[in-house]
Amino acid sequence: MSNELLSPAEMSEADRLTIAAGPADGIGLMRRAGGAVAAEVLKRYPSAKHIHVLCGPGNNGGDGYVVARILAGSGVGTSVWVSGAPRPESDAALAAAECPIKPRPLSDFDAKPGSIVIDALYGAGLSKPLSGDAAKAIDTVTALSLPVVAVDLPSGVSGISGDILGRAFRAEVTITFARKKPGHLLLPGRGQCGEIVLADIGIGDGIIAQLAVSTFENVPDLWLQEFPVPAVDAHKYKRGHVGVFSGGPSATGAARLSALAAARSGAGAVTVLSPGNAMQVNAMHLTSIMLREAGSLEEVQEFLMARHPGALVFGPGLGPKPKVGDFALQLIKALEEEARDEATANHASAMVLDADAITSLAHQPQALFEAARQPNAPALIVTPHEGEFGRLFPDIAGDKTMSKLDKARTAAARANAVIVYKGADTVIAAPDGKAAINSNGAPWLATAGSGDVLSGIIAGLLAQGMPPFEGTCAAVWLHAEAGSRFGPGLIAEDLPLALVPVLRELFDARTAAQ
Repeated sequence: MSNELLSPAEMSEADRLTIAAGPADGIGLMRRAGGAVAAEVLKRYPSAKHIHVLCGPGNNGGDGYVVARILAGSGVGTSVWVSGAPRPESDAALAAAECPIKPRPLSDFDAKPGSIVIDALYGAGLSKPLSGDAAKAIDTVTALSLPVVAVDLPSGVSGISGDILGRAFRAEVTITFARKKPGHLLLPGRGQCGEIVLADIGIGDGIIAQLAVSTFENVPDLWLQEFPVPAVDAHKYKRGHVGVFSGGPSATGAARLSALAAARSGAGAVTVLSPGNAMQVNAMHLTSIMLREAGSLEEVQEFLMARHPGALVFGPGLGPKPKVGDFALQLIKALEEEARDEATANHASAMVLDADAITSLAHQPQALFEAARQPNAPALIVTPHEGEFGRLFPDIAGDKTMSKLDKARTAAARANAVIVYKGADTVIAAPDGKAAINSNGAPWLATAGSGDVLSGIIAGLLAQGMPPFEGTCAAVWLHAEAGSRFGPGLIAEDLPLALVPVLRELFDARTAAQ
């Protein structure tokens, strides 16, 4: 697998372990990295008349010196501009000594239209705002609209958080090594990277495994082995039953979107749990989705005992009212009590809290967190967008020192829940610290009801037995992939049917791997 995301510190450790294992040494890895960049540049820009290589004083700059040497040896006009000399006897100093081009100070950087820029200034190692000569170079490159190829990560982008530190290059292509970093996928840094090329420089999977990485790119390799494939003798209840709570008569659509998505994602049975005054409205719109009156906790408990659903969706369309939060807590307690009874073979093992449930629980967050820590509590999946996250976790949301990844992790640990911190760079985090960053999102998903569909997909996969973290990651990826493939004109009602071809491909991949 290559879905691990390495922090800059973990990447440095991977380099160290690779060198310690031999036979490669530091300058050997640098030559491979520079060679990979040079090959990509020559492939993409075969007619380039002149290439400017901007080198920093560290290993990123060392890669740049290798690139410049290879490009010059290939007959390309090449200039080298440096922001500082490498440390004596370092690998970067060796690379600089091998480069036949006399370097010039970055303060004198000058370029003409039509040239190419290789950004090998700082990469992912930058920890302070980029300014001075580097910032001036960015202004020059931007004014001339010069294509930029970034080595490892565009200088000015944090490899940890994706934040822009002062200023940053906007690359056409970014070439990184062994594994991506969080800064390649988190916004706004992702928008600075252009196309990302992952180059193999000899850091093997065994080395990466030694790092015990806990951050991943959310791609099918991460969870495909857990993806549900129905057994030959499966019947509808063996395929999982999902219960979705409906709002009142004027707010039933969100629940139906969630319910249909749960069914499309493979749940064998889905029931909309409706207050009495909304039964007629829901009945007019439901066919394959079952309907049951459940306006009180007692009626819900009767449903739980009769049908033993594997997952519940609570929140869409219920209204941001304190009583909704109170009901959610009562429901969690009821599920916990049912699970405590060993005679109950099946019980709702997962509960998705979305939309109005999150806002309603923000009035009593500690009660939610304590309920989630009870020994037999259902697995909770909480799916806030940025505003909802801020309401439920105001101190975490307001901490300027934390990345989105850090915030999601901290929230997941506090809530003892899987957190889906939604956005164009959705982060999924589990209470044990494992996290994934989604990378296939599309702007078409920014439409009313899209989140309700996501909640239904999550519940549908968890009801079929997927573990909470993996099932949630799969749902986020599926939701984004379906929206991305559909494209312009997408509305939430389109998403459940748009899942079908994506599900078919996953099913085929899963069965082929068995």
